[in-house]
Amino acid sequence: MSASLLFLLVLLVGASAFVMGRSRAMATAGGKLSSLHSLPGYHGSYAAIWALLPSLLVLAVWLVAAPPMIDRSVLFHLPTDVLNQGSAPAQLALGQVKSVARGLALLSDAERSALDSGAINLRDAMGAKGIPLAGAGEPWMIESATTFNRMTANSHLAMAGVVLLLAIGGTLLALRGISQRFRARNRVEQVILGGLILASSIAILTTIGIIGSMLSEALRFFASVSPTEFFFGTVWDPRFAAAGQAGQAGQFGLLPLLAGTLYIAFVAMLFAVPVGLFAAIYMAEYASNTVRSIAKPLLEILAGIPTIVYGFFALVTVGPFLRDISGQLNGLVTGNYASFIQAQSVLTAGIVMGIMLIPFVSSLSDDIITQVPGSLRDGSLGLGATRSETIKRVVLPAALPGIVGALLLTASRAVGETMIVVLAAGVAARMQINPFEPMTTVTVKIVNQLTGDLEFTSPQTLVAFALGITLFAITLCLNIYALYIVRKYREQYE
Repeated sequence: MSASLLFLLVLLVGASAFVMGRSRAMATAGGKLSSLHSLPGYHGSYAAIWALLPSLLVLAVWLVAAPPMIDRSVLFHLPTDVLNQGSAPAQLALGQVKSVARGLALLSDAERSALDSGAINLRDAMGAKGIPLAGAGEPWMIESATTFNRMTANSHLAMAGVVLLLAIGGTLLALRGISQRFRARNRVEQVILGGLILASSIAILTTIGIIGSMLSEALRFFASVSPTEFFFGTVWDPRFAAAGQAGQAGQFGLLPLLAGTLYIAFVAMLFAVPVGLFAAIYMAEYASNTVRSIAKPLLEILAGIPTIVYGFFALVTVGPFLRDISGQLNGLVTGNYASFIQAQSVLTAGIVMGIMLIPFVSSLSDDIITQVPGSLRDGSLGLGATRSETIKRVVLPAALPGIVGALLLTASRAVGETMIVVLAAGVAARMQINPFEPMTTVTVKIVNQLTGDLEFTSPQTLVAFALGITLFAITLCLNIYALYIVRKYREQYE
């Protein structure tokens, strides 16, 4: 029995348990529902939980644990000469055995008899079923594949029996405990609470795992490169060609990359925040329902465009346009038509990234502004304030905590952008304040350091993890500051 069919059967048992649990509770009440501690629906949910939770948990564990155990058993029974060749050849042989096992399941009785009698060889028989083999095949492969299929079938049969018995047994056990004073609601809510705690724990543990994986590799980097040199260095020159040579490990100064990251993100926010926020105010406070229903989806289309497309737009349109217009302006003023804005520059990347960030600001801010209670607007207008004064002095301060959250999300998106920066701002790691020249960001260099056939043993590669943990720290600081702002103004306006 396949796992999907077994899953459907368990769901069917769970649905039946819900119906039977609800019916038993109503029968126990004798038509007087007030005598029950919990509503009949809670009793049905309690029975369904007992039918589904243990059986699905065993099903999941079985599906994860059984295949490796079968593989290990089949691998152990491979011929001795194959096992003596080493781990890699043995695993390759096991892969061939599993391929043969899939092919044997597709053979008819006549084809299997011809294969056993030697009328056709194993390679031709498998090729006819669309399963290629590297060689002609060995007789022991058929025997091992047959063993693999038998063990897999027995495992599926045992799994189906155990899971269905657990589902049915859980149903009977739950039905037996249903009575008038049984606290089914409390039990169901405990299970739901446990599920919520489990979901929260998964999210927290995932975050801890990400931090741990980056931090462990970053510590390996700092074992060979001084943290002072990394955090306060002003030169980025990893020198891949000279990696491993004494005295030629390169320079890993973070400041040029950090300056480029913050500079480009600042220019992008400088462009995106006013446009996005004003668009949100218009759609929330001034636009009619017809205009809003058309303008908001069109604006949100920007969020669905891949960032590489924005990069192409910057490379072939925005960058050349800024370069050419700067040359024209320079010619009109000085007579020298040399461009003072390069096609790849901080300004180009900031403008294009700002266009990409507009829907993040506008959509989130619009939803937050529309959630401000209408009584605040009515009270302000009733006191004689104009619409613009109401928006400026009542609506926006009330919505400020949510707007700060929207801006934080936008800033995090800007700090982590890669493709637009590569195509619009270049890869030059430099420290300068001229927005008309190229710079690069931390994320671009992370990609550069991990691109190619490299081993995770040299500082040139491990520095990517140090850059990653630095970005994480920056984002964490942004979150902490945003929480401070949100709590301060929430106390003021709630």
